[in-house]
Amino acid sequence: MKHIKLGTLDVGRIGLGAMTMAGAYDRTDLDEAEAIRTIHRALDLGATLVDTAEIYGPFHNEELVGRAIKDRREQVVLATKFGMVSHAGAGPWNLDSSPANIRTAVAGSLARLGTDHIDLYYQHRVDPKVPIEEVVGTLAELVAEGKIRHYGLSEAGPDTIRRAHAVHPVTALQSEYSLFTRDQEPVILPLLRELGIGFVAYSPLGRGFLTGAIRSPQDLAADDSRSANPRFLEENFAHNLRLVEQVEAVAAEAGVTPAQVALAWLLAQGSDIAPIPGTRRVSRLEENLAADAVELTDAQIAALTGLGEPAGAHHTAAQMEMIER
Repeated sequence: MKHIKLGTLDVGRIGLGAMTMAGAYDRTDLDEAEAIRTIHRALDLGATLVDTAEIYGPFHNEELVGRAIKDRREQVVLATKFGMVSHAGAGPWNLDSSPANIRTAVAGSLARLGTDHIDLYYQHRVDPKVPIEEVVGTLAELVAEGKIRHYGLSEAGPDTIRRAHAVHPVTALQSEYSLFTRDQEPVILPLLRELGIGFVAYSPLGRGFLTGAIRSPQDLAADDSRSANPRFLEENFAHNLRLVEQVEAVAAEAGVTPAQVALAWLLAQGSDIAPIPGTRRVSRLEENLAADAVELTDAQIAALTGLGEPAGAHHTAAQMEMIER
């Protein structure tokens, strides 16, 4: 696999998002053994960046990743996140980036992951109650102590990114970016390139929409969290499916799958972008990582770039409130 740099951190340019292995979308067909095989196969195929978070599960996903990489730690650029679990009592889904909470969080993550250091440690969402300078000061201390090697931000806005970078260099910003979510392009991507910060793209397949595998809202399981996502709602679905059909047309022309087209388009946007498609199955992983070898023509890239806007926000209203836009 080709490699890129996130800041000064070398990674295979397609990583693996482990979130769905904890049942983040739905809890049907959860298979820990298959999830571990998927992580092992990713490493076999040259992927290095494996992404998790304490909130996934909560906690279970880090434990699973820890078991999977136990004997292969040197092959992994291990990324996890803090800040969406308040360990002082409020619990999961409560923003808390206080210094004490960060230290509690990193200790827990290190234990669950079975490692003495985290390669890339993200603030999962910006905490408006704690100045980013205070957050980054704590993270810089953890770097000095060897507990983390690099730090990043997730879904942070330009002012937060600049202020954080002034305290200690930010290695990567992780935010949503795909053919369906392109609001990073006008301001954020130019800023990251000005500062030498890498970009890690989560949901690069539009939460599975861009694979073409979901043909109606009824294809989602009853407990699938995507059922509440505006883009999967009945009133938006037909419009968005028509956009996917245009991706499928490019895929047919290129002789690859829609997922590979969506990832190849994203890779073509810059050598500082690492998508982390999530899956819990070896077959899907192999399909995703094969996008590393897909070369789209200029005309195909232009057609995809001109795809048009999807209908509906990319998060629920409550989730959008935690994103700096």
